[in-house]
Amino acid sequence: MKKLDTSKIKTYSLKDRPSKVRMGDFAKPHQPGASFKDFFSSLPNILGARHLKDVVAALVQARKDQRPVMLGMGAHSIKVGLNPVIIDLMERGIITSLSLNGAGIIHDFELAFVGQTSEDVDKEILSGAFGMAEETGSMLNQAIAAASKDEGIGACVGRMIQAGDFPYKNNSLLAAGHRLGVPVTVHVAIGTDIIHMHPSFDGQALGAAAQRDFLTFCALVSELEGGAYINLGSAVLLPEIFLKAVTLCRNLGHPLQHFTTVNMDFVQHYRPNTNVVRRPTQGGGRGFALTGHHEIMLPLLAAALIEQF
Repeated sequence: MKKLDTSKIKTYSLKDRPSKVRMGDFAKPHQPGASFKDFFSSLPNILGARHLKDVVAALVQARKDQRPVMLGMGAHSIKVGLNPVIIDLMERGIITSLSLNGAGIIHDFELAFVGQTSEDVDKEILSGAFGMAEETGSMLNQAIAAASKDEGIGACVGRMIQAGDFPYKNNSLLAAGHRLGVPVTVHVAIGTDIIHMHPSFDGQALGAAAQRDFLTFCALVSELEGGAYINLGSAVLLPEIFLKAVTLCRNLGHPLQHFTTVNMDFVQHYRPNTNVVRRPTQGGGRGFALTGHHEIMLPLLAAALIEQF
């Protein structure tokens, strides 16, 4: 059998080889008493930590240029206690608009009304009691039915909470939007939310208010050039709506090419990565996927942003 002559193998100096990992990108150990800013800068400039730093830089630049930073989110972010963090970012002018799904107004309302939310579905589904809290259904449906011709779901529910007897309204995203003049839009699919099961439900009123919110959302997206859109934990609804809004705005001639998108979730799903991170940014923008639990990643992002302003 013929043998290879390994003595003829060509090699090169390691010093001349391009490498992906350099010691200058390594993390630095945390020092007792160091500031958060020191901690954040000590993260390695590699993979997810590098992406997090890039996202912070993009969001900071967007606000310095007076461009929008839009936040679209699923209701899980409310249930893991992030309302105070998000409201603080709204108050600081870092988040310029907020978009929720239908479950978002339910959990936000219940927290503002009684200081607690999220029922035990496994238990209540057996008795037929799941989703049947009287105040949640009647008060939200009444607010939507009473919306003016200029109000979407987010505006009318926010107005109700801010003006009403809600002991915990200071932790309400919807009330904060009303109080601060920050647009809050709500996007629903009929049959997905518990208030749709209640006798007070008015599908015509909900549809009209949801349409107004969609058009408001599109108007916000039309100004996204140079700004940023964050999708926090919405796996289907908001990514689909964002893609449609981008298409509508481009069809109307609005320049939407250079902007940043971010998907933040503990599992990276198909639609957010396709319809938020990749497709809308193909023409010159940049998309990021940050993976981790909402209750860890959003406060980390918020603290890093606050340190820059």
